[in-house]
Amino acid sequence: MKYLQNGSFRSKPLMRLTLVASLIFLTGFWLTTAVMFFSKLGFTPADIAAYYRGSEAEFTLPRTFGSMLEVTHGHLPVMAMVALLLTHLFIFTPYSTGVKKTMILTLFGSAFVSEAASWLVRFVHPAFAWLKLAAFYALEISLLFIIYALVRLLFTPPPSKSKK
Repeated sequence: MKYLQNGSFRSKPLMRLTLVASLIFLTGFWLTTAVMFFSKLGFTPADIAAYYRGSEAEFTLPRTFGSMLEVTHGHLPVMAMVALLLTHLFIFTPYSTGVKKTMILTLFGSAFVSEAASWLVRFVHPAFAWLKLAAFYALEISLLFIIYALVRLLFTPPPSKSKK
């Protein structure tokens, strides 16, 4: 992390290579997350509610407690690690402390709320599908912003030090 803090990653080709490669994979994660979400759950709150609660019109059964627990069990550690990695690197970008705090809280919060909203839709009320959709959009936007900020950090030349 000292390489990011003092900017010396710019003169370390292997450090830059690993960071760029990681961001390529995380961009793929971002893209496939959106594709999977919309292909499975749909684009509207009604689609999301039908996915979790089942649909007589489409002859689909509600998601079971066990299947939802398996998904949550996989999502929680993966999202924690992705959020930790990205937000930890994001701390070294030139954005203000306020922007950094907002993005960190948005990323972690939206990931958690998105997961919780699945359970709320299924077991409490279908109206929570709006929350699921809003949290998903917040998650995707915050992930994209942080990835963009890191790519920009890696490819922006360092500020020049002028002598006066």
